Amino acid sequence: MMRIFALGALLWAGTVQADVAVKSITSPGGLSAWVLEEPAIPFTALNLMFSGGAALDPPDKRGAAFLMTGLLEEGAGDLDSQAFAAEIEALSASFSFDVSDDTLSISVRFLTENRTETLALLKTALTQPRFDPDAIERVRLQVLSILATKAQDPTDTAQRVWTEQAFGDHAYGTSYQGTESSITALTRADLLAAHQNLLVRDTLSISVVGDITAEDLGPILDDLLGDLPAGSALETAPLQLDIPTGLTVVDMPTPQSVAIFGHAGIDRNHPDFFAAFILNTILGGQGIESRLTAEVREKRGLTYGISTVLISKDQANVMLGQVASANDRINAAIEVIRDEWRKLARDGVTAEELQAAQTYLTGAYPLRFDGNSQISRILVGMQRIGLGLDYINTRNAKINAVTLSEINRVAAQLLKPEALNFVVAGQPTGLKEE
Repeated sequence: MMRIFALGALLWAGTVQADVAVKSITSPGGLSAWVLEEPAIPFTALNLMFSGGAALDPPDKRGAAFLMTGLLEEGAGDLDSQAFAAEIEALSASFSFDVSDDTLSISVRFLTENRTETLALLKTALTQPRFDPDAIERVRLQVLSILATKAQDPTDTAQRVWTEQAFGDHAYGTSYQGTESSITALTRADLLAAHQNLLVRDTLSISVVGDITAEDLGPILDDLLGDLPAGSALETAPLQLDIPTGLTVVDMPTPQSVAIFGHAGIDRNHPDFFAAFILNTILGGQGIESRLTAEVREKRGLTYGISTVLISKDQANVMLGQVASANDRINAAIEVIRDEWRKLARDGVTAEELQAAQTYLTGAYPLRFDGNSQISRILVGMQRIGLGLDYINTRNAKINAVTLSEINRVAAQLLKPEALNFVVAGQPTGLKEE
């Protein structure tokens, strides 16, 4: 499972200025893309996002998408791993391949003078991956090392157990990176199958930012992606969310315990989402002093940090939190968390808290637009979940439109202290499993 507190940049997305001119194009071959022309610097960022990620792995082959994605830059066409890496370096380009439960993402940065050669190399990686035996074994060992390290980490352990409890037999209930046994058993044929299932045009979102015109982009995309199979858009299996309540302790020999806690969340397309987003910022979000930070850290000194986040997956939405504290103090931290959850659900937020959160969220977001690469990542995420181009210019207005009565109604509906599920990894004192 990916780090659950990496809040998606698209939630913060907005405009640095009102006249950001993002264009929507359709290539001659039928590919849709968003492009922001910025010719001032001879540099371009391209982001591709395929819907249907590691959650499409067969149950007995969990980790196939993760291992396959890690091999996309380990040789392609006539180039073995070393030759492929040398070619990227010679072009002063950057390739990044990443997979999550619901998406496979590719980020590419290149100089205008090397555009043709860089995109030709990317096309080879997408359509002719080698999956050489030696590369497979090398990357397999890297993945197994990652899994072994995570097994000894209390944060990863608590996250794993909470996820297992929340999502059960669904693919979300196991790590997208696989397990030691599943990774060990994967074959080259499994990787080829994962490649065939995931890299298909019908599931693709595309964004391009930089020194390129909308007119030039269409034919370029057709050449780059036209050889990918159209595919049939595979969908992640549906999930009926049934998160247990209570507290589970996972014994680990560590001087500090880590608690993962949460319950059901809210869908990104729900009309109350912006109120819930602001509510989370007030309760445990980062960037301002949240209630949990004030009560757990500042007033009582029970932790160095505590946070909450809304997570929207294709088939599940959760509100999740994390805190770490000394083994003899984690019990007190959990009591304060439950109490603050209860008070916020019952009494709501104050007008001052709402205004402070709105001011922060609308004022801080331009910092997210700090370069072509970041803007391209935001745009492809927006496109993928169907926010539409107008979101760029309306996001802040939607934040500011949330009223005190609205956010307090959402607080009463969303926050369920009695539904909280805690998983604690460590050797806590004074805690009993529920």
